[in-house]
Amino acid sequence: MSNQKLRGKDLDKINYPTDQAKSMALEIVQKDYKRLPKTEKLNLLEDVLLHANKYLEHASFSKLAELFVGKHDAEHGIAYELREIPENYRVFGGKLILPDCMQQMDMAMRLPISHSGALMPDAHVGYGLPIGGVLAAKNAVIPYGIGLDIGCRMSLSIYELPKNFLKRYAYQIQNALRECTHFGIGKDCHLSNDHAVLEDSAFAATALLKQLHGKARMQLGSSGSGNHFVEFGVVELPGQNQLHLPEGEYLGILAHSGSRGLGAAIANYYLDIAMQKCHLPKGAQHLAWLDLDGEAGEEYWLSMNLAGEYAKACHDVIHENLAKSLGLTCIAKLENHHNFAWKEVLNGQELIVHRKGATPAHNGQMGIIPANMMDAAYLVSGKGNASSLCSASHGAGRRLSRKKAKESITGSELRKRLKQKDICLMGGNVDEAPMAYKNLEEVMHYQKDLVDVEGKFYPRIVRMDRV
Repeated sequence: MSNQKLRGKDLDKINYPTDQAKSMALEIVQKDYKRLPKTEKLNLLEDVLLHANKYLEHASFSKLAELFVGKHDAEHGIAYELREIPENYRVFGGKLILPDCMQQMDMAMRLPISHSGALMPDAHVGYGLPIGGVLAAKNAVIPYGIGLDIGCRMSLSIYELPKNFLKRYAYQIQNALRECTHFGIGKDCHLSNDHAVLEDSAFAATALLKQLHGKARMQLGSSGSGNHFVEFGVVELPGQNQLHLPEGEYLGILAHSGSRGLGAAIANYYLDIAMQKCHLPKGAQHLAWLDLDGEAGEEYWLSMNLAGEYAKACHDVIHENLAKSLGLTCIAKLENHHNFAWKEVLNGQELIVHRKGATPAHNGQMGIIPANMMDAAYLVSGKGNASSLCSASHGAGRRLSRKKAKESITGSELRKRLKQKDICLMGGNVDEAPMAYKNLEEVMHYQKDLVDVEGKFYPRIVRMDRV
């Protein structure tokens, strides 16, 4: 039988979380299991890491196992096991969701902090929690259960103007979009923008937020790249609607964007801290969480809420600048976050509900579910369905990855589709073509129990980043 000596570098393959654990593991196998082949030693040590509870009374491995169930110095972090079986969660529109997305949600529901969850019909794979995933956790927040673009949101301003305003003033609208909207990674807004959010005392609460205040000021009123947009279009409202407006057609400005560099910096900073404090098995590391009773958890929660307010402020500035440029007066406003976490009570227990790419849909709560640059978005009100954790989809959801969209869709094909629908596109690219997305009509079919339809928004002049 082979007696290959095990070395520290061999344990790198197992992803042991600390040098202390690695040293202890080597000492044990060299003393008590020196006759085992190297591969069997590695398999045994990996099993201790992944299934620590069953080794707590083991003659050789009990002290090592204690390290992996959280009984060691918090300075080095805590290693956690995943549950063998995921907690139950509801899937809406399973026929529209690929297996890799379901597997990712299964992984999230195996976390020891996971209480309940749901997967929306627009769901697809993301980092950490799937986009379209909803997860309720016990007194903990998962930075990548919210994502990089904290507080990403939809906002719609409605104006009492006839739809022919769009054709009559198309030139002025396009000029206003060029002057008042700014897209792209790192892009700053050249307009002199100000907003009360910049005076929020939270910016002085941590060293990170102090450092980010200047960037937040420079990027106020700008939008991200990718699927972010500002659109002019027609709002169609039925006779009975939660906006309490008369039946008819109105002019609308619809925007989709988030917290820009501020949110991304917060997300990455606290993900690193979470991964240092919370050691998870391979494949689950991006689901590391922060305890809300701890200093880092409290800081993240404060920072997340500030990023959410900042995202709202960016939308406020965009809408106000466009309205001022065109002399418009808003008669109604509708908006919602879809990358955020909330403290909510479920069955008498306060939990942290993460909605990553999911729209809050409590009873009567208004929201916007967009399709793509060509097809109608839905104005909805929630039904408060507990099985979805009072959530709905945040859009149609991607059918093709950006890479596959670029490989399979041509610019001429995109332009032809837009011309057929009389859509003017400023910027944009084939990776955001309507064909890259699921059919929103199908997505809405699978969430009839989650939301009521209150109206539609038909895009006509669309502004996006050009990659």
